[in-house]
Amino acid sequence: MLRADQVRAARKRYREMAPVLNEQSRRRFVALEALQLGRGGVSLMARISGLARSTIYRGLSDLRDKASAPLRRIRKQGGGRKKKAVEDPTLEADLKKLVEPATRGDPTQPLLWTSLSLRNLVNELAKKGHKVCPTVVGDLLRGLGYSLQANSKTREGGQHIDRDAQFQYINKQAKAFLAADEPVVSVDTKKKELVGNFKNNGREWRPEGTPEFVNVHDFMDRKLGRAVPYGVYDMSDNVGWVSVGTNHDTATFAVNAIRRWWQTMGRKRYPKAKRLMITADGGGSNGYRVRLWKIELQRFADEIKLPISVCHLPPGTSKWNKIEHRLFSFITINWRGKPLRSFRTIVQLIAATTTDTGIKVRAEIDTKKYPKGVKVSDAEMAALNLSRHAFHGDWNYTISPRVRVSTRR
Repeated sequence: MLRADQVRAARKRYREMAPVLNEQSRRRFVALEALQLGRGGVSLMARISGLARSTIYRGLSDLRDKASAPLRRIRKQGGGRKKKAVEDPTLEADLKKLVEPATRGDPTQPLLWTSLSLRNLVNELAKKGHKVCPTVVGDLLRGLGYSLQANSKTREGGQHIDRDAQFQYINKQAKAFLAADEPVVSVDTKKKELVGNFKNNGREWRPEGTPEFVNVHDFMDRKLGRAVPYGVYDMSDNVGWVSVGTNHDTATFAVNAIRRWWQTMGRKRYPKAKRLMITADGGGSNGYRVRLWKIELQRFADEIKLPISVCHLPPGTSKWNKIEHRLFSFITINWRGKPLRSFRTIVQLIAATTTDTGIKVRAEIDTKKYPKGVKVSDAEMAALNLSRHAFHGDWNYTISPRVRVSTRR
């Protein structure tokens, strides 16, 4: 891919030389520039000079044929075939109407539900009486300031009126916990991954000509299935835990991953802990509306005999979760270009994840079965020892251990 400084330099050289070039010398000069630029040079110089690619290729042919002498006769300025936009004065205006973004909401727009490919645009222009080829349409679009562009992920959906206030509340709660050396963890489910000999996005250094050979199609292997990585990131200690599930992503699975973090890492790190704080997304297996999530957290609180405060991120802000950019992003970088052929491979790659800040990650396979569709009754919800916070009690609440009444006399 050509660098920006190469493009600027090529454009500057052409602008300085263009006034003194005739038809033949222009063709050769542009061809020589394209040759020096390398891959992509012909396309770039065609945009800069306005010459057709075929003309530049003819210039390259002239350069290769060293025996060819300059032509004695040079066409006058303005000679040769006229551009389509000159021959057909309404062509450019009709093309602009077809691709104008402001017309996309118009139900009469002919290409409203059609890909705006050059070929489709040519067909629509032909219906209006314009005879053009895809190359000419592409040149006209570039002249109008259009270019090929992909979607850009920037919209977060509807913004809740209390979004910023909730982030401030979470920050205030987390600071208070961390100041008291109480554990604060960020939890979430990472993207589910196909297990098997499938392509994994990204590239890695390998001997030239020896890529990893993987399946052509990404059809799930019924024996291996999908991996469900659920992570727990300790904000204070900069360590992570990932349970790699082999079954369904349910609230029971999520809380069990938090339980395993506490049993293997959290309890040793915080032996004097008096409470635990969890930050989680507003949806998914750990969503604030999921009844089973609260039931399982109650069981967990009863086990560790600690109150658990939960703060959910407001709707549409899942990518702001700490675990996303403190843990999951580095796991993705670590296993890029590596086929995830087995659960063992996934666990080893996750556990080998490191960063410059010294993050440590532990991982294990969770082979338990977690059925979907578990119903929670109103009676079970009423039995929860749950207290809602004064600010947005639906997003912020504390589940405390239930006091067990002794039956002995």
